Amino acid sequence: MALGALLILLGGWAAVVALQLAGTVVGTYALTLGRVPGRWLRRNVEHPRIWGAGALLLAFGIAFSSTVAIIGGGLITLGHLDVPAFNR
Repeated sequence: MALGALLILLGGWAAVVALQLAGTVVGTYALTLGRVPGRWLRRNVEHPRIWGAGALLLAFGIAFSSTVAIIGGGLITLGHLDVPAFNR
């Protein structure tokens, strides 16, 4: 019973670490190069640097602070939005 609980706990920990690693890599890529990997993201992300900053904040916020994670999620959302027509 204790071994099963330990495996479940370790599995959840490993999933969080994998998400943090993936978010850090993709966020750094988008922030430094100004583009996002993958066809779907390239087609849907309008502001890759903002999106990358949000991915980095979300990756770090998962482990440290829910406020930072919420701000990161907001920046990811802003990265997907197009510029309003009155600013063009």
